[in-house]
Amino acid sequence: MAKVNPGEFVRQVRTESSKVVWPTWPDTVRTAIMVLIMTTILGLFFLGIDSVFNGIVGWLLSLA
Repeated sequence: MAKVNPGEFVRQVRTESSKVVWPTWPDTVRTAIMVLIMTTILGLFFLGIDSVFNGIVGWLLSLA
């Protein structure tokens, strides 16, 4: 990769950043809600799995 001077670098950064398409506010809110829903579902799923394994290990330890 060729080295460029700072002025050329800034120009390239401005050119590339003008190509970025930022999400709209409704898209951002919708995405945040979906993230909260999915993290809640996954949290409950892993809580259930952890509880099952905790019960199994407790039962196995009570046998000894």
